[in-house]
Amino acid sequence: MTRFVDVRNMARWVASRGPESVIAGLVDYLEADFLRWESFDKSPRVASHTPFGVIELMPTSDDETYGFKYVNGHPSNPARGFQTVTAFGVLADVSNGYPTFLTEMTILTALRTAATSALAARALARPGARRMALIGAGSQAEFQALAFRGALDIRELSLWDTDPVAIEKVVRNLAPLGFEITVASSAAEAVAGADIVTTCTADKARATILTDALVEPGMHLNAIGGDCPGKTELDPAILRRSAVFVEFTPQTRIEGEIQQLPADFPVTELWQVLTGSAPGRTSPQEVTVFDSVGFAVEDFSAMRFVRDAVEGSRFVEDIDLVANPDDPKDLFGFVGSFAPILT
Repeated sequence: MTRFVDVRNMARWVASRGPESVIAGLVDYLEADFLRWESFDKSPRVASHTPFGVIELMPTSDDETYGFKYVNGHPSNPARGFQTVTAFGVLADVSNGYPTFLTEMTILTALRTAATSALAARALARPGARRMALIGAGSQAEFQALAFRGALDIRELSLWDTDPVAIEKVVRNLAPLGFEITVASSAAEAVAGADIVTTCTADKARATILTDALVEPGMHLNAIGGDCPGKTELDPAILRRSAVFVEFTPQTRIEGEIQQLPADFPVTELWQVLTGSAPGRTSPQEVTVFDSVGFAVEDFSAMRFVRDAVEGSRFVEDIDLVANPDDPKDLFGFVGSFAPILT
């Protein structure tokens, strides 16, 4: 049998623990897997691009477990009543190839993206950071806010989006949770004086959400919206004067902010900072950029965390996903054994 967490159970589990607590647990699992980064089989995700959006498979494995996530990105979906991103994921036993765990990952991807941002900021943001600007008030905004409060005690938020309804949604969701929120009239107003800037917009375009002139010394930029070919948010001049950190360089050069720059532009992978094999921030005045596109190891970590956390609880069930004949060589006979049921 394969263990299964559906949408209802994922939502119920997150609500029972609290999203902030779940994100904190994800940060711990993410850090553990980043510290053993070199043990994973890694490759850029497999993407199918169409005029409507992109559908991707994100695989990885270690010596014991294989995992993949199916995920889409369709920026025009909300106008048609659909979500921009949906996902599900699978873990399998490397020794026999059997799937052991299947889970929804639309909710889980939002949580793991926020947790990854927080893990990176904990390593890269300047000490004492207290104020974050959120550029983009979509589905990821609230999760990012909770993640940064948990990791860095960020409670002051400055918010900007071109969609006033989305802004109202974020304020409605976060204000009761104790955040001090300022709604800005522009991106420039939002980022002024911020310690951390998170950019997360949906349009699949070479956009410039932040210009170089808006970035102040010492800022940490959490750039998570540029996540596929042809989609960016930062002025390339920002990258040229910053220390840039990525998840998996071959994938980020295709999909991240650094797709705007030459292939030999120097970057540091986050795992190197976490293991101490490369420096992170080198001065309080340095601008750091986490050019995050999301990587399969992060989904692997998230699925491991959920699998372990829900084991033996009411939030997981068994499903009959894989045929299991008494004679593993007689699949035809297994099918035939159901004939009496039909007669």
